[in-house]
Order: sequence, then C-alpha cells, then structure tokens
Amino acid sequence: MKQLRIRTLAGLFVVAGVLSWATARLWDSLGTLPRVPLAAPIVLAAIAVVLLATALSLRSRLRAQRERRPGAKGVEPLMAARAVVFGQASALVAALVAGMYAGTGAFLLEYLDIPARRDQAIYAGLSVVAGIAVIAAAFFMERVCKLPEDTDEDGQNGGAAPAA
Repeated sequence: MKQLRIRTLAGLFVVAGVLSWATARLWDSLGTLPRVPLAAPIVLAAIAVVLLATALSLRSRLRAQRERRPGAKGVEPLMAARAVVFGQASALVAALVAGMYAGTGAFLLEYLDIPARRDQAIYAGLSVVAGIAVIAAAFFMERVCKLPEDTDEDGQNGGAAPAA
C-alpha cells in the first residue's frame, strides 16, 4: 500500500480551489450562488474525530501488544489495513472538499459586507480547517499503523518495503 503524499493532496486542493473559485464567479454572474451548508464543517470535523479516535485506539493496543501486557488485545493486520485505507480515502476526499470550499470562500471574501455572504465565507473557512484536520488525522493513522522496516543481522535494511 502506498503512503499518502502531501504533494498529491496539495495538488488536489489547489486544482479544486481554482475550479471552485472560477465556477463561483461564473455562477454568481448568471444567478444565485449555492449556499455553503452549515453541515459541511460539522461532517468533516466528525470524520476527523473518528479517524483520530481510531488511530489513538490502535496506537494504545499496538503499544500494549508490543510491551506484552497481560490481557492485551492484539490488532489484526486486516483491521489496521482497513483503518489506513479509510484514512487515505478520507484524506483524498477532504483535500477535494476543502479545496472546493477554499475557492468558494476566496470568492466570497469580496462580499463580506453582506451578512449572508459573510456567514457563507465563515462556513467555507471552517470547512477548510476541518478538511485539514481530516488530512492530519489520516497522516497520524498512517504513522500509527506503519510496520517497522525489516533489518538483517548487520543492521542493514533487508529490502522490505514499508507496509501499512
């Protein structure tokens, strides 16, 4: 399984932001710009909390397993792999959604004197922050579930690729 790359996520964010900004300008010139839902930052924040809670749970279970504590519940490799895949998928979607709301928010910055548009800009900004939290939680999940690299007797890397 390949690791997340910040360049890929940043590229998705920028492309989605530029397209969203251009679409918002066009849509506003043709009619009424769709509203930024209040639920957007709430849902993204909930996903970030779920990812973080899962990563913390896995980390404590892995630590207990490593220290051979009596009664420690082990972590099945398939469960850890599923958690990492969920984190990676969430990070990719969060990069797109946060970019979309960043572009919309950038467009709305011109209209902060209108109370309704100001509220929409705030919701868009909170969505971007929550999207970044999802990405950070996904990176943390990946770090928690990463297997240590194999080494041979000489301390040299045995050629094993890092897995999740």
